[in-house]
Amino acid sequence: MKLFKKTYWLINPILIAFFMLILDKIFLIEEIWINGMIAVSLAYILSPRVTMVDRQNGEEEQIKLLFFNKVINNKVK
Repeated sequence: MKLFKKTYWLINPILIAFFMLILDKIFLIEEIWINGMIAVSLAYILSPRVTMVDRQNGEEEQIKLLFFNKVINNKVK
């Protein structure tokens, strides 16, 4: 979880590249703008949501994924 807290922002570009590869090779979508629109929208839906929450100890980031029930708290320095 510590690695995820530091690198959660990398998930969106990785998902976009993954979906573009899948759409190009498996589904044979050759139009790049259709491929890009579908890949970006799927990556946006599956990317983690980050919200800032004020606590007694200071601000925290809450990271939540779509299919993950647990909320991950990350202290802001």
